[in-house]
Amino acid sequence: MRGLMRGTALIYSSHSRCNVIHNDYIAQRALRGRDNKRVLFLPMSEAPRDGDERERQEFSYESFRWFFQFYERFGLEHVPFYWTSHLRREDVDVLWHLLGSSEVVILGGGYSTTGLSRYKQLGALFEGEPGKFGRILHERRQRGLLTVGFSAGADQLCQHLFRRVWDSPGDNDGFGLARNTLVTLHHEPSRNGDLWHAARRMPHCFVFGLPNDAGLNVDWGVLPSGNLWQVYELIVDTTWDHPADALHVKTRQGALIDHFDNTGRHWAFHGGDHIVRITSQDGRYDRAWMTAGGRLLDYWTREPAGHGSIEEILASH
Repeated sequence: MRGLMRGTALIYSSHSRCNVIHNDYIAQRALRGRDNKRVLFLPMSEAPRDGDERERQEFSYESFRWFFQFYERFGLEHVPFYWTSHLRREDVDVLWHLLGSSEVVILGGGYSTTGLSRYKQLGALFEGEPGKFGRILHERRQRGLLTVGFSAGADQLCQHLFRRVWDSPGDNDGFGLARNTLVTLHHEPSRNGDLWHAARRMPHCFVFGLPNDAGLNVDWGVLPSGNLWQVYELIVDTTWDHPADALHVKTRQGALIDHFDNTGRHWAFHGGDHIVRITSQDGRYDRAWMTAGGRLLDYWTREPAGHGSIEEILASH
């Protein structure tokens, strides 16, 4: 697992367009596209403002557009698709095409429940299939394409919205591209109690607190044995150095990625650390390993793993 892992889901929290996440993991990934160099940006989690359905969505796209414009000279294409209450079938057909084919898709920020509802309603209203949006996301994963979740979008790409741990009413089922994973966004240590609560309530999920600017690069699949594998690459980005934003970029103040297991043990992950998890289809077998300081450790015992690499772990299960 040297260098950047070719993940299929990138979930992250940031204040602005920090370079490691947005250049190394998003723009460069799109530029290496096999069929196109397109980034599809979906700001559908933004709520209307004073009756205007598009204002906040357009503002959200503009906060990314200025960054992506630099890469147009290299062939990058970036396309927004806005939600409105009067979308036509032909509009949604364009969305399905872009969603399925774009090298990178970004689910933007806003309100997790607003976007989740809209994404699912599009399939229900136009196709009679509420799960169509999520199905296409998983087809992308199987083809090795990258789907990115920023802020609310990160929440949506997890197994559940984080609000599920509080028994909040409504649909809290995420798209599961980060399988059995929960995250808090714009995380600060004062919310570590929420992480511990989530780890206890959802013991089948790995729970992470993502500060600004940090994320998880994730991929998962099925091994020849039938076991499920999932690998996380942890990203801590300290490149956004504008003095006016210093208060908001917690990683430049030393913040790491907080994590609790379901026994209450706390761990703070550095950028470049990895976690690999192997589970059986019925959940009876569930083991994990992690890197720390260049060493590969058993996740539960913190003892040396007995494997030379993550690739060796995958091959032996």
